[in-house]
Amino acid sequence: MSTAQEETKALFRKAVERASRAPSIHNTQPWHFVVRPDVLELHGESDRQLRALDPTGRQMVISCGCALFNARVGLAADRVVQVDRLPNPAKPDLLARLTVLDEPARWTPLVRLDPMIEKRHTNRRDFFDQAVPPDVIYELINAAEQEEASLVEITTPEHKVVAAQLSREAEAIQNIDPGYQAELQAWTTTDLRRADGVPVSAIPRTDSRFESEGLVRDFDVSGRGWLPRLRQSSLSHCLMVLGTAKSTRSAWLRAGEALQRILLEATRLGFVVSLASQVAEVPSTRDRLRKELGLDFHPLLLMRIGRAAPTPASQRRDLNVIISESGD
Repeated sequence: MSTAQEETKALFRKAVERASRAPSIHNTQPWHFVVRPDVLELHGESDRQLRALDPTGRQMVISCGCALFNARVGLAADRVVQVDRLPNPAKPDLLARLTVLDEPARWTPLVRLDPMIEKRHTNRRDFFDQAVPPDVIYELINAAEQEEASLVEITTPEHKVVAAQLSREAEAIQNIDPGYQAELQAWTTTDLRRADGVPVSAIPRTDSRFESEGLVRDFDVSGRGWLPRLRQSSLSHCLMVLGTAKSTRSAWLRAGEALQRILLEATRLGFVVSLASQVAEVPSTRDRLRKELGLDFHPLLLMRIGRAAPTPASQRRDLNVIISESGD
């Protein structure tokens, strides 16, 4: 192997390390990377798809899109990278190929996001009662647009109520499905050394009196969540909805890239984000959300933006497990 190939291999390993820190549905980390001489491939790992919650694979692809964006950020300072998304229709799990080009890297705004990858954590805590400045909202909307997605703030109290009600309704529909409950149990863990799943250290406590605003998924299936119970009304916070013009596998991948860009930009600006995708996981509530809010795109998730006390990071799978090498 030449020196140039060794350098490229080291860069790809760095990119995968950054990608591995991306958020994913239930922290399933449903991705696998193949390192070739000048190409890094991202594959969806269908064995980690949540069949009850995510029968179409939408959330799995969005999760992989988050990992793809982190890989792009990890390479941005060193090489110009060409990204080919869904390059082979005969291989639907091959989601992207990243090819390094033989030209000097130009500075891009992605470079400033690299330090944010380790700082960003999903935050399910109560948010402080602080407004999000308009310039921050503008930056997040612009971040989504840079990745061919749409991000819209939900501003009216009526629309916030609708979003919360539909989220609660979606979660109620999911909760009566034994398959969904089994997945929730399987991917919620009290083993803080486990390399995947949502740890109890990052879950708010709930009980029979728990009445969520519907914008935080109830992971406390064992009643042992370590975080304090949620008390504040999330409807007073900055709420936004992310979506895409089309509802295709390609659009879902770009939505994941947009989501991760939003999360990293929010971290850079000193804010945290809490995600709620259940309203989009149930077709009936997803369609009603689009109609009630008058959206001209397909909604994929809701998010709260604000500030909150720190929350611990979830574990990540070992790089040697998620990387394969090929001489082809």
